[in-house]
Amino acid sequence: MLPPFTIENLKERIALYEDMKAYKELYYLLYDGLHRFSFSIVRSKEVAEEIVSDVFIKIWQIRDRLPEIDNLKVYLYTITKNFSINYIHRNYKNSSLSIDEMDIEPVVEPGNPEDQCISAEITGKIRTAIRQLPPQCRLIFQLVKEDGMKYKEVAEVMNISVFTVRNQLAIAVRKLAEILPAYIQDVQLLNRFSAS
Repeated sequence: MLPPFTIENLKERIALYEDMKAYKELYYLLYDGLHRFSFSIVRSKEVAEEIVSDVFIKIWQIRDRLPEIDNLKVYLYTITKNFSINYIHRNYKNSSLSIDEMDIEPVVEPGNPEDQCISAEITGKIRTAIRQLPPQCRLIFQLVKEDGMKYKEVAEVMNISVFTVRNQLAIAVRKLAEILPAYIQDVQLLNRFSAS
């Protein structure tokens, strides 16, 4: 989880001093999460890379207005969501799709050595279990559990209430707990993907 003061500090340095080093730090700090988020919608690593690049270009273009943005992380995720949905609208016939109708791809990436010890089979079972969640529920689960966002931040990005985020996450955890125990004997592994 990212400390908010770091993002705020970088935002200030970019806005006030046009600090390219701060801009690069912000990029490296948030790139993986934004890429994962975009990929879960557009389902193409290359397109997700382009979208995240476009998001950061937009941030640099509006750098003088950054102090007006209360929560830069939420703002970046919102722009990424909008750019991803716009991409789908431009490139597919059924462009009236909403997030609820999309087949959002879950992303489970082992991030540390402990996670890398998880067998490919168990990782596959986890992906399958996450894939069985409804699309909005899946996306909320990813934002909270993988990207470390707070309920309020997810609510802002998704344009829904905090209550809806809480309920959708509870549904996700309950469904995953029902599906995964047959495949997972290590309680810590289940906690990695379902505990707050």
